[in-house]
Amino acid sequence: MDFKDYYKILGVEPTADDKAIKTAYRKLARKYHPDVSKERDAENKFKEANEAYEVLGDAAKRAEYDEIRKYGGQHGRPFQAPPGWESRGGAGGGGFGAGGDFSDFFSSIFGSAGRGNGNPFGRAQQQRSAGRRGQDVEMELAVFLEETLANESKQISFQVPQHNAHGQRTGDTTKTLNVKIPAGVTDGERIRLKGQGAPGVGGGANGDLYLVIRFAPHPLFDVEGHDLIITVPLAPWEAALGTKVEMPTLTGKVNLTIRPDSQSGQRLRIKGMGLANKQGQRGDLYAQLKVVMPTQSDAATRELWNKLSEKAGFNPRTQWSK
Repeated sequence: MDFKDYYKILGVEPTADDKAIKTAYRKLARKYHPDVSKERDAENKFKEANEAYEVLGDAAKRAEYDEIRKYGGQHGRPFQAPPGWESRGGAGGGGFGAGGDFSDFFSSIFGSAGRGNGNPFGRAQQQRSAGRRGQDVEMELAVFLEETLANESKQISFQVPQHNAHGQRTGDTTKTLNVKIPAGVTDGERIRLKGQGAPGVGGGANGDLYLVIRFAPHPLFDVEGHDLIITVPLAPWEAALGTKVEMPTLTGKVNLTIRPDSQSGQRLRIKGMGLANKQGQRGDLYAQLKVVMPTQSDAATRELWNKLSEKAGFNPRTQWSK
């Protein structure tokens, strides 16, 4: 059978102390736990990490394991159990047994007695699974632009997975919370609500809730960072002669002055009427002018347009001849 390098499995040096070994194990256990991991072959990697920690996390087993490393199996040669260990467990291909617990390599050294109080994942895993952290939950939260400026709570409901004392999923339950939208929140921002995810198992800590902010489309405003853009339709004579327009904002209305001879596409800045940033300061609102022609006209109106064209003598395409 192949030699199993438990130090390599946990990603630590043979000189690593107990704290480093425990930290490495916990990192791998979170990454490959079958209930949450989407990694390929996660279950086997989870079992390998458990087996490695069952040995390296126990001073007596680690000393025994270190002693047999001198036989050379860790350098890639087939492992032969040293004298005195053959009767401790069965031989085999070195993989996990039919029970899905420890490998034949482990059994050849420690036998069934090393499996830890009858728990198929060993004593160390039994102790850790008793206090397993709850699953994190993530949901998208639609937020209206007006809500980013309000100092009010927003009620949300979401599904939380439930597990029994053995860590097996038993279904989902609906949880309802009142949350306050943080000042300066941006579209796509991920907000963590600690302890609001799935409950822990066996006294373990609750998971967290992650809210992904999605700005709901607004009928009037487009968003550019913390600035807002609003299109202001103008009749041709309003753009030519100038006018005052009562324009909506997120918090009310303002009077916008259109100067004579304004151009379609021109932007006018209204300072401090955009979205708030993290410091509570607001971006700007930009009014983008758009000249709109009437959809219908009668003979008298067209005659006036003819007179205007003759009087103005304006050619908007003069640059084409350059």
